[in-house]
Amino acid sequence: MTKKQDGMNYAPKGKPHPVVGEGEFHFAAIGLDHGHIYGMCNGLIEAGAELTAVYDPDPEKVKRFVETFPQAKVATSEEEIMGDPQIKLIAAACIPSERCALGLRTMEHGKHYFADKPAFTTLEQVDQARQKTEETGQKWGIYYGERLHVESAVFAGQLIEEGAIGRVVQVIGTGPHRANPKSRPDWFFDPDCYGGILCDIGSHQIEQFLHYAGAKDAKVLHSKVANYKFKDYPRFEDFGDATLVADNGATFYFRVDWLTPDGLGTWGDGRTLILGTEGYIEIRKYIDIAREPSGNHLYLVNHEGEFHYDCSGKVGYPYFGALILDILNGTETAMTQEHAFKAAALCIEAQMQAIRIEMA
Repeated sequence: MTKKQDGMNYAPKGKPHPVVGEGEFHFAAIGLDHGHIYGMCNGLIEAGAELTAVYDPDPEKVKRFVETFPQAKVATSEEEIMGDPQIKLIAAACIPSERCALGLRTMEHGKHYFADKPAFTTLEQVDQARQKTEETGQKWGIYYGERLHVESAVFAGQLIEEGAIGRVVQVIGTGPHRANPKSRPDWFFDPDCYGGILCDIGSHQIEQFLHYAGAKDAKVLHSKVANYKFKDYPRFEDFGDATLVADNGATFYFRVDWLTPDGLGTWGDGRTLILGTEGYIEIRKYIDIAREPSGNHLYLVNHEGEFHYDCSGKVGYPYFGALILDILNGTETAMTQEHAFKAAALCIEAQMQAIRIEMA
């Protein structure tokens, strides 16, 4: 279920790399409103987790889900899953504005939570999640898939850690998406449900910046949003950008949009440029336009020369196994809780501060 034309249902598959044995880690899926749930489940299963149950109030969504994951028992209610003591983790991709409440209920039942991005649509929700994780000690993972589930993006982080480009001083990110409006649910066009474009797909960008720059915090300097094309949905935002500066001095500009033309061979030409003191990296995540239809291309230039890496099938997705082991061992190797929450809060702040451009 990779579906390169449709980002909502883009679900990468990698090579199995189990970190646990059979029967050691059970998880369930609740909330199937966004297709990212398929990628989230793929990643966990490849890391050795066992998907044992699924629930959604829409039987059609459940039917499609179990066609892909027949091992999942269809639960009759959310409570049935919450009450199963074998299930350690709930993976969820319900409507974004509802993800926090589901996470709070999950932790009240002693389980860990793995939410699709954006995990929150308000700062109040972020504060509630922070408090709940502190009270319970449970993990609140967030699926920032444009870094965690893209091999070239994973490899970029490894190169930076190895010192390939020196200290990171600037990141530029682009996250264009194809809208496919006829196939979208009503909530997709309602900012009260999805949080606005900077909160939604902008969350990928801000998380990447913090990670690549090695930053713990950042300040939003400027942001703006617009609806240039989809006038039938007046509250929708099809364009957004923002500028941030991190606590360590690194700077960031990103642009996200729903304006991908039909002629592109994938759902979005996502790219990231990372400038360091000793070189730079460009990631072409999903396509190398007019040259190569595959994604996961990384270009590196430093004092040693110019390099191109085709990362497909060579790097893997270590986040999922690390998340499972963090849950079992009480560690923080996959992603710190503070990092997950900070990225979520900053994208909401960028959204709240955004100037809305109105076309004449």
